[in-house]
Amino acid sequence: MSAERVERIREYLEAALAPQQLEVIDESHLHAGHASAGGKGHFRVRVVSGRFSGLGLLQRHRLVYDALSELMEQDIHALAIEARTPEESNRSKESSS
Repeated sequence: MSAERVERIREYLEAALAPQQLEVIDESHLHAGHASAGGKGHFRVRVVSGRFSGLGLLQRHRLVYDALSELMEQDIHALAIEARTPEESNRSKESSS
């Protein structure tokens, strides 16, 4: 089920944001026994998309949540988001080299 959820998250984000880079990480195992999750998963997404250009952090997160709204109801309990523009991603790579 977990791999299916990851793939569905990927499909929804690709359709909505046309990302240059996308990483979907299932972190549910870190929250084993978390009763309030109700069988839903904990995920982290790292998205690099031109759709984020000119938007603040909250607006970027809203785009991600809007793209995943259907899955938030049935598959996702918690979502950590890293949302960058291609320019921000390139700067981050340059500063780490």
